[in-house]
Amino acid sequence: MSAISVSNLHKHYDELRAVDGIDLDIAAGEVFSLLGPNGAGKTTTVEILEGHRHRTSGDVRVLGLDPGIGGRELRERIGIVLQDPAVEKELTVRESLEIYGQIYPKRRPAGELIEIVGLEEKADTRIKFLSSGQQRRLELALGIVGDPELIFLDEPTTGFDPSARRQAWGIIDNLRSLGTTILLTTHYMDEAQNLADRVAVIARGRIVAEGTPETIGGRNHGIALVRFGFAGPLDGIPVAQAELRRTGGTFEIETQEPTALLHRLTGWALDAGHELTGLTVTRPSLEDIYLRLAGESDE
Repeated sequence: MSAISVSNLHKHYDELRAVDGIDLDIAAGEVFSLLGPNGAGKTTTVEILEGHRHRTSGDVRVLGLDPGIGGRELRERIGIVLQDPAVEKELTVRESLEIYGQIYPKRRPAGELIEIVGLEEKADTRIKFLSSGQQRRLELALGIVGDPELIFLDEPTTGFDPSARRQAWGIIDNLRSLGTTILLTTHYMDEAQNLADRVAVIARGRIVAEGTPETIGGRNHGIALVRFGFAGPLDGIPVAQAELRRTGGTFEIETQEPTALLHRLTGWALDAGHELTGLTVTRPSLEDIYLRLAGESDE
């Protein structure tokens, strides 16, 4: 079953086509990440799905409802974590969750939410005295106070230190395990890599690639880079020396067949009694693929 279904979505501002024919299908319980540079149409698309912006044309269904007219019925079933929410700074953490939770017919207890986001020691602290990272944790708690079926997470870990980011990832994983659908926008490629079941790259108002973090843009079939350290003579090495790039004592070679190349290299090294230090094989990262796709769309 689809939590979000989008067909031929358009949003135009006079001559500007902010969204230019997007198709999306996000399954219930899926973590889906939408990636794109500023001005690509990402925010406009998400705001249409949230019901905060009207579309020019196209068919959109969120939890089976048209977000343009879904009203309260839809809002009671979704959670939104914005980058700049309007939260009364004089309230304490606990007060804000208790007051905000009164909007929803079903809601999580404030104490449970405080524990989920790791703010137990700040529960009775006024929001204005929280650090930026602690405020982002509170915003995440506010986004799930209504026990939503679908959550929109807009840059959820901005301002987090590395430890807090990992904790936030754990929270998102917990929500996934409960069957919650999550639409994530982020500029952190490692975040999309670690959290998303699927990702889509949007550029110039269009989806230019979609797939799992491991396969999007042909990432799993990209040229692999084999790197190793070696200080001895290259006599008999089973690759053309012209293909080797050398920096100090480190060698690099690109290949479409890393398994076969490794077999030849390690066999040669064992036979000759050589040690290949720091031997690694890497393919293009998600960030590499993202930058290529976004760059191609601008050409």
